[in-house]
Amino acid sequence: MPLKRRSAKKAEAAAHSNHKASENNVEQKSALQTVLLAAEPSKKKWQNWWIRTITTLIMIASFFFILASGHVWVIVMVEAIQTLVYREIIQIAQVPAKARNVRWFKTMSWYFLISTNYFLYGESIMHYFKQIVMVDAFLLPFATHHRFISFVLYVIGFVFFVANLRKGQYKFQFSQFCWTHMALLLVVVQSHFIVNNILEGMIWFVLPTSLVICNDIFAYICGFFWGRTQLIQLSPKKTVEGFVGAWICTLIFGFLWTTLLMQFDYMVCPVKDLGVSAWSSVSCDPKNPVFTFVPWQLSPAWANIAKFITRQNIEEVWIAPVQLHALVMACFASLIAPFGGFFASGVKRAFNIKDFGDSIPGHGGMTDRMDCQFLMGVFSSIYYQSFIKTYNMSVGTVLATTINSLTMKEQLELMERLQTYLVNQGVLDAKAVANCATENLLTNDQHVL
Repeated sequence: MPLKRRSAKKAEAAAHSNHKASENNVEQKSALQTVLLAAEPSKKKWQNWWIRTITTLIMIASFFFILASGHVWVIVMVEAIQTLVYREIIQIAQVPAKARNVRWFKTMSWYFLISTNYFLYGESIMHYFKQIVMVDAFLLPFATHHRFISFVLYVIGFVFFVANLRKGQYKFQFSQFCWTHMALLLVVVQSHFIVNNILEGMIWFVLPTSLVICNDIFAYICGFFWGRTQLIQLSPKKTVEGFVGAWICTLIFGFLWTTLLMQFDYMVCPVKDLGVSAWSSVSCDPKNPVFTFVPWQLSPAWANIAKFITRQNIEEVWIAPVQLHALVMACFASLIAPFGGFFASGVKRAFNIKDFGDSIPGHGGMTDRMDCQFLMGVFSSIYYQSFIKTYNMSVGTVLATTINSLTMKEQLELMERLQTYLVNQGVLDAKAVANCATENLLTNDQHVL
C-alpha cells in the first residue's frame, strides 16, 4: 500500500509538472504569435475598429442618459455593473467547482455578495442620510445595530462554509473561499467607494470615469496608428506609443472637461435629495472653494513663454483649483489605473481565457471594460477625502450625535432651548411655541421629564 501511494504521488507530481510545462509553452507561443494593432492585416484591423467604435458610442450614450436621469439611477447602474463583474469572476472558479462536485459554492458566493453589500451600502446610507434614517422609527434599530447585524450575517456564511468542508477537498474548498473574498475585495468593496463619490457630488464620479474612458480610447487609437513597441508582456497589444499618447491626450481632456462640468450645480453639489435629475433645479451654498476661479501668479519663465505665444504681457492666469486636481487624476488614470487592466490580463492568462465574457461585442465581458475603473474609483475617493473635501457640520451629524449621545430627557431639554433661541431670533412665533410646549405635548409621558 505505501508503494502504491508513493507511485501515485509521483505520477501526480509528474503530471503536474508536465501541465506547467505545457502552460509555459502555450504562453511563450502566444507571446511570439502576438501581432500589434498597427501591424495587423488592414481588413481585420478596420473591422475590429468599427465594431469597437459602435459599441463604445452606444455605451457612452447610455452612460450620459443614465447620468442625466438622476443619482439613484447612476447608483443602480454601478450596482448592476458590480454584480455583472462579480458574476464573471466567480464564473471562472465555478467551472472547476462543478467538476469536483463542490456543493453550495455558487450559493455561498452570492450570499457573501449580498451580506457585503448590506454592510457597505448601509454604512453609506447612514453617513449621508442620517437626518432621514435617525428619525424613522422602523429604520432606527437597523441603523444603531447595523454593524452587529452585518457581522452576524457574515458569521452565518462562515459557519455554513466550515460545516460543508468535505474530506479530500479541503485545499480546493479553501482556495474557492479565498477566490470569493478576493472578488469581494477587488470588486464589491472598490465599487462602494464609487458610490460614495456619487453621493459627494456627481462630478467626482463623472470626472474619474471619463478620464479612464478617454485614456482607454486614445491608448487604442495611438496604438492603432503608431504602436510599434510592446509595453508589457501581460497585455501584449499594449504599446509604449499608445501609453504615452493616451497620457498626453487625457491631460488635455481632463483640464477642458473639468472646466465644463464645474459650470453645472447638478454636477458639483453633494446629494441631498436622491430624487433630483439633470432637469431639476439644484443649487448648493456655499460651494466647495475648489470650484472658484482664483488668480495664479506666473513665474518669469512661464510669463515669457506666454508672451512669446500670445504677443501680450500675461503675469497671472485665473484657474480653479479643481482644474489642477483634475490633472493629478488624469495622471493616475493614465499611469496607474491601466495596471488594473494588466492585473486582469494576468488573471486571464492564469486561467487560459481570452476574455472574461462576451457581453460587449468587440470588448469582451464587463470585467474587461471595468478593470481600471474600480482602482480609479478608490483613488478618487481617497484623494477627494484627503485634499478636496471641506468638513462642515451637517444636520444629520448633529441629529445622530443627539440621538446616540443624549438621554430622552436631555433631548427634550435641547428641543426647548432650541425653540427659545429661535423665538429670540424672531424666527418662530412665541405664542405658537407656547402652545407646543413640551408639557403640553407629553400628555401620557410626563414621567419622562
